[in-house]
Amino acid sequence: MGIVLTVIEILGTVAFAIAGSLVAIEKKMDLFGVAILGLVTATGGGFLRDLILGAIPPRMFTEPVYAIVAIGTSLIMFIPAVRRIHGGAKKVRDIFLLVVDSLGLGAYAMVGMGFAIEAGYGGNAFLLIFVGLVTAVGGGIMRDMMAGNRPYVFVKHFYATAVLLGCVTFVLIRLFADDITAMIIGAAVIFVLRILAAVFRWHLPVAHDPDEKAAK
Repeated sequence: MGIVLTVIEILGTVAFAIAGSLVAIEKKMDLFGVAILGLVTATGGGFLRDLILGAIPPRMFTEPVYAIVAIGTSLIMFIPAVRRIHGGAKKVRDIFLLVVDSLGLGAYAMVGMGFAIEAGYGGNAFLLIFVGLVTAVGGGIMRDMMAGNRPYVFVKHFYATAVLLGCVTFVLIRLFADDITAMIIGAAVIFVLRILAAVFRWHLPVAHDPDEKAAK
């Protein structure tokens, strides 16, 4: 499964680097800021995953290909000709960001659980789900904090919940199917839920101030 995890992680790295660099460009950051935000978005979740699993130093330092891919992708997104393509209509850019971010979420959640299985924790469902969730959303939380935004995971479109349901799906599917099949289905669940949540504006209940609500 090692080669499969590597391929999926590379794809997730590209997707998250695009998502991170787009946020940086929208915030009008310079070239360095775009590269760093793309790097943090793409590798932050994996960094946290490795700390949880006791992989010290984290793989982003021992296998720099992920950092190179993330920075390279971010720099490509910064090229003026590329910026003109994705910097057109805001609606088109938002849709593009939604798609690549959703792909990254699905890929990274499955990769996180895959590495937990390889580390010998395949029988611990809670750990698998937790590691998958952290791998998927950790980089995005770091990105939003560095960009001065409220973390997307806490306020937008059924974000972490979609990842959680996808991870639970993976754990259930692997009870009667192989891990690769479970990963494909789990990632598909996350992607579809994220798209549907954005289209139909699904949200979890929000804590409103009772006095504010009464005043309305």
